[in-house]
Amino acid sequence: MTLKIFGGLAAVGVVAGVAVVIYAFIYVSGLDLPAYEQLEEYEPPVTTRVHAGDGTLVAEFARERRLFVPVEVMPPAVKYAFISAEDKGFYEHSGLDYVGIVRANINNISNILNDRPLEGGSTITQQVAKNFLLTSEQKIERKVKEMLIARRMEKAFTKDRILELYLNEIYLGNRSYGVAAAALNYFGKSLEELDIAEAAYLATLAKAPSNYHPVYNEDRALDRRNWIINRMFEDGHVTREERDASQAQPLGAVIAPPLGARSSDMEYFAEEVRRQVGERYSVEALYDGGLSVRSTLDPRLQRAANRAFRKWLVVYDQRHGWRGEVSTLDVPADLEERADIDVREGEEVPFAWQQALKDEIQRLADTNRYADDLAPWQLVLVLDVSQRSATIGLADGTRATLPLAAATWARSYVNVDAQGPEVSNLNQVLEAGDVVYVEPFQNDAGETVEGQYALRQVPAVNGGMLVMDPHTGRVLAMVGGFSFGLSEFNRATQANRQPGSTFKPFVYAAAIDNGYTPSSIVLDAPFVAPSLGDDWWKPGNYIAGRFYGESTLRLGIEKSRNTMTARLAQDVGIDTIIEYAERFGVSDTLPRELAISLGAGETSLPRLTSAYSIFVNGGRRIEPVLIDRIQNRYGETIYKRDTRACGDCNVEAWDGQNEPYVADLRDQVIDPRTAYQMVSILEGVIQRGTGTRVKEAVPNKPIAGKTGTTDDYKDAWFVGFSPDLAAGIYVGFDLPASMGQGEGGGIVAAPIFGEFMAEALKDEPALPFRVPSGIRLVRVDAKTGRPARQGQSDVILEAFKAEDNIDGSSGTNMSGTYVDESDSDETVDDDLGGLY
Repeated sequence: MTLKIFGGLAAVGVVAGVAVVIYAFIYVSGLDLPAYEQLEEYEPPVTTRVHAGDGTLVAEFARERRLFVPVEVMPPAVKYAFISAEDKGFYEHSGLDYVGIVRANINNISNILNDRPLEGGSTITQQVAKNFLLTSEQKIERKVKEMLIARRMEKAFTKDRILELYLNEIYLGNRSYGVAAAALNYFGKSLEELDIAEAAYLATLAKAPSNYHPVYNEDRALDRRNWIINRMFEDGHVTREERDASQAQPLGAVIAPPLGARSSDMEYFAEEVRRQVGERYSVEALYDGGLSVRSTLDPRLQRAANRAFRKWLVVYDQRHGWRGEVSTLDVPADLEERADIDVREGEEVPFAWQQALKDEIQRLADTNRYADDLAPWQLVLVLDVSQRSATIGLADGTRATLPLAAATWARSYVNVDAQGPEVSNLNQVLEAGDVVYVEPFQNDAGETVEGQYALRQVPAVNGGMLVMDPHTGRVLAMVGGFSFGLSEFNRATQANRQPGSTFKPFVYAAAIDNGYTPSSIVLDAPFVAPSLGDDWWKPGNYIAGRFYGESTLRLGIEKSRNTMTARLAQDVGIDTIIEYAERFGVSDTLPRELAISLGAGETSLPRLTSAYSIFVNGGRRIEPVLIDRIQNRYGETIYKRDTRACGDCNVEAWDGQNEPYVADLRDQVIDPRTAYQMVSILEGVIQRGTGTRVKEAVPNKPIAGKTGTTDDYKDAWFVGFSPDLAAGIYVGFDLPASMGQGEGGGIVAAPIFGEFMAEALKDEPALPFRVPSGIRLVRVDAKTGRPARQGQSDVILEAFKAEDNIDGSSGTNMSGTYVDESDSDETVDDDLGGLY
């Protein structure tokens, strides 16, 4: 009897439903419907993607993650997975599935009684009508509009066009709009790389993405995916063998990283590209335009730069002691006590201390005191401390050990020139309740010790690093600071600092262009010159009161002699120095005073690194660039860095013709021979001067460069190059302050450069620097610059221009008091000079 009553109600419901639909059709047909024709010109917001020079994905920028893919190139597995899941009769019906509508109306009786969402029996065509032209409100009027528009669309568009709109517009969770974006976000693959199981999982997400989350609802997602695979088999789209193999696969889906840089190593570079593209084409084009940006980044060099920069900032920081814990928490007396919180079904309740640590990490992240890009560093809670070790708790609930050997560096910080007593007891450093940074502990053999961690702290000092191709200006790597997550200020591009002795090569280049040779003699003796107002400028050398008498021009740079450089600048003329600095692009606003010869002006890392590149590239001007090419969503090139014409480059085959000629449009800044003479001198800085730490790191490769230190050790610089790679580094506090006595460029910055170059050049042949025509290499005495005698030791090859006098007689030779360099006891402190 009950079945008869229920059946009668169902029949009445169906009739009533049909009647309502017929009435609605008549009513809605008289209303204005959205113009579906606009879909013909549909251009959805599409993700802008930034690629490295080797094609690696660097970053994505968008409001909605979407990549538009024509239906013609979509693999059949993707198309039929959605058709089997959503609308098996898609290619047969004319926009409406009448059987599905009746079935939905029957089901809706139960849905109404149980307060569940109503079913609509929608086809893919109806979903396109709703998603593009209507709202999602559950009203009969909206449903009828959807049906009418679907019917009209079927007459105006092909089935493939409708399917293309659907698969590119549908939201699939994880900020993924369209199947192409979802394939990348869940599987890290392009559409054509997806297998049947992966395509079926994407189709699973069409109903309700949150219900089939790959982590939180994995079992439910697997069930739904396997149901769709079986439907594909029943519909004849896969074979039995393919069905069985696909259903046996694990889900394999992951959650994509947030929009922006795909790797923490690339954060500063990606942000700079984002800024430049936004300025060039507008914010709308950046986030909605679907641009394809081919950048200059080299991922291998970027990783090497990050590692070297971070490592040596930590080394510097640890030399100056332990500044204390990040924060403190109360440690429960019972470490087994569990937190008083609700958890998901099946999840374990965390320890009380573990939950407190998680909450503290979130608080620190919200206040920019913790960032994920510090990994493998992590914040831990000190649970117990003894003399030889500490027990620490990790955020995942595990416990580990911090041995005394991993914290002996942590003498208490007093100031930049003083630390507390040596650490012989961990109680000197840590207390229970301290929240501190750690990373996996490595023993003296460089092996990671399981279950042990080393104490770390974020350096207070910071800086920037820029790596570029000296011939083209292409920026290959950029480090804007220790952590992008802690500070987005890009010190590689936005900071202006005094360059110290890294400015000296431009003084010496001006001298060589104006009659001096590398062997010219200049007096290193006390020097006084008028300064601004009534003051007198009295520069000194690195060791106060020490002077070295007559020295060659080469030695002036190799040993970074301040008074010698000042005397040379006075002879060359301040106007000439400023003109050369502007010609090289070091600065446009230098004051007219001799102190600029020792780096008293300000410049930026891109300017200085580009200026040094001019020496090694034969004297040609370059500009640092981050973008090689930009294409719009249709693949049309709308910007390219290299605008040179090459009419003979595109030919079908070689037929004995000469190689194409491509004009070199770079301006000639200085004589190529002068440029090479400076390269040779800067090579001597590495071999015999203030940059010998670089030689120790890269012993068998041609490297040239210059250290730099500013007054009171506020900034430490190193800028240098190999024949085909240039890099610049500066280290200093964001608010300039002394880094400590002796913390100059040769100690702080040169090791970063050396470690980076060792990695960057490890697989490169040791090719020498290119020598231009018009240069002759002469064996000379390394100290006097005079031609070497037969059998003499301490001889170097000096680079002279063809017309140069090689007897060392040119230049300034003024009297003064000095000590002979052979009596000097300078070792590692023979640094870069700078401002004094």
